[in-house]
Amino acid sequence: MSGQYGKYLVTGGAGYVGSVVAQHLLEAGHQVVVLDNLSTGFREGVPAGAEFIEGDIRDAAKWLDSSFDGVLHFAAFSQVGESVVKPEKYWDNNVGGTMALIGAMRAARVRKLVFSSTAATYGEPTEVPIVETAATAPTNPYGASKLAVDHMITGECAAHGLAAVSLRYFNVAGAYGSCGERHDPESHLIPLVLQVAQGKREAISVFGEDYPTPDGTCVRDYIHVADLAEAHLLALGAPREGEHLICNLGNGNGFSVREVIDTVRQVTGHPIPEVVAPRRGGDPAVLVASADAARERLGWTPSRADLAGIVADAWAFAQSREG
Repeated sequence: MSGQYGKYLVTGGAGYVGSVVAQHLLEAGHQVVVLDNLSTGFREGVPAGAEFIEGDIRDAAKWLDSSFDGVLHFAAFSQVGESVVKPEKYWDNNVGGTMALIGAMRAARVRKLVFSSTAATYGEPTEVPIVETAATAPTNPYGASKLAVDHMITGECAAHGLAAVSLRYFNVAGAYGSCGERHDPESHLIPLVLQVAQGKREAISVFGEDYPTPDGTCVRDYIHVADLAEAHLLALGAPREGEHLICNLGNGNGFSVREVIDTVRQVTGHPIPEVVAPRRGGDPAVLVASADAARERLGWTPSRADLAGIVADAWAFAQSREG
């Protein structure tokens, strides 16, 4: 990157994580171009100050040129359940679309990439906390498609000198300014519980209460979306040409489903009725990250690890959208 500030293409920048990262880039003084086909993103989610292009990542060659310092890539389908019944959709977009994007980057000589990967690449963990050298055995096409892209990036780095970082997220939550979760359909626990608090849902389903955890419910590692965004900015300066760095992003501690529900009760002041349902297939008991690599290679330390703070930010965003 020449000079202190750069020009970056943010694919999927109208979505949840992409929009927050785009906002952080702008606040850091960078020039931001958002590319999103709005199939799952929202035009109003694109932060003010970013140039917006409504288009598909398969057509990135129309807009990418040597004036860009790098690409931050978030444009992917991410519904695990949907990926099981429509795997072709995930292979086509997540893998085929990314292949086209990387080809456009190669042609334009844009040689820096930060990729939005996922903890779903690991599947059922054999050890917790999960480190980046753990076996990768995704249990659904979504995780498999992200792992395929990770392999694609490794080959691109070795063959063509790309400098890349794959960031494997654990459970992203919270909100930043006017950017927060609004998936359709919603599948993430915190916004689902908040919907109960808002009266939009009668109760929250607890899928299994017989796991080998302190209260019998699944335990997950929650990371604030603003901490996640800061990791992406740090990642821009981390890899060398020809290097593909893979880092987990999580807080390194976990909260159970019931702890999340109790925290929402405390933050919102609303009773949250629960309905116990059978376990879902493929749900590991505990998913907690080791973020040592991100700390050592990126200089990243999450500063918003308090679950109540994460929920409070998500609640403020949910309330701002009522009416």
